[in-house]
Amino acid sequence: MALHRLQSLTVGVPNVAEAADYYVDFGLEQVAPGRFATVEGGEQFFLEHSPVRRLLAMTVAADDGDDLDRIATNLERLELSCERDANALRTTEPIAGISVEVRIAPRLTRITVPATPYNGPGRLDRAGTRAPVLSRTDPVRPLALGHVVIGSVEQESTQRFFTEGLGFKVSDVVPGSAAFLRCSTDHHNVLVQQAPLNFLHHTSWQVTDVDEVGRGATRMLTEHPERHVWGLGRHHIGSNFFWYLRDPAGNFSEYYADMDCIVDDQLWTPRSFEGMQALYTWGPPTPPSFLAPEDLAALMAGAHQANN
Repeated sequence: MALHRLQSLTVGVPNVAEAADYYVDFGLEQVAPGRFATVEGGEQFFLEHSPVRRLLAMTVAADDGDDLDRIATNLERLELSCERDANALRTTEPIAGISVEVRIAPRLTRITVPATPYNGPGRLDRAGTRAPVLSRTDPVRPLALGHVVIGSVEQESTQRFFTEGLGFKVSDVVPGSAAFLRCSTDHHNVLVQQAPLNFLHHTSWQVTDVDEVGRGATRMLTEHPERHVWGLGRHHIGSNFFWYLRDPAGNFSEYYADMDCIVDDQLWTPRSFEGMQALYTWGPPTPPSFLAPEDLAALMAGAHQANN
């Protein structure tokens, strides 16, 4: 695959300092005001001021200049403009106006983490010792940015931009509602869902295992129970464990572990899912605020005023 990862996101929020404190608590390292790094991915998250919360920009990593040439040709076929230099191509997603940069970058070097030992029937992987999570005392630090979920008023058009324009692959779909798209071996790096307005639903961050999902969320909620959105649970599409929290601007952020990985496109067949399987396989019932964030009406009113 020419594309190999979602490299970074830039998110606009009304109060940058307040949101920054949240993401430091979440485990990102603030390397400069409004600039955050993960353990393995380097600087992957940027906060900028915006009157309303929204996804402003994303960067996708590619292997070489041939990949940029191919994307430029694809965008021209879709009648979308782009700017090109030796190392990057810049364009704009046509529905939500998200700035997208495809940049030549080295592939991410991942740290090999030994599998967490779990006992099971007939399988004593940690006989004679307590579970390792009991001795973990360091704050949870996301290893890397995983994916972003956006709402689009024209889901098919936004999906076409990512697939026919940039070269993302379709992993699975919810017919007439959402598409899970990948630019790496992860099951999805961008999820585009049909929505009454263009908005940022959530960002998602990989941690080591399900214990780190639980530890991270527990720490985030100890003094701020209002941050809780949904979890602990396990998705059906993508298979990952999840726990969602809410930042001060209203954006959701997800700790996840154990995502499906697609290393050979020929061996993966995209499927359609509906009903409960489109959301999760186990966990607490999906809260209405997850499906329709509580500030959507205010965002829609703001978008209407901006267009008049």
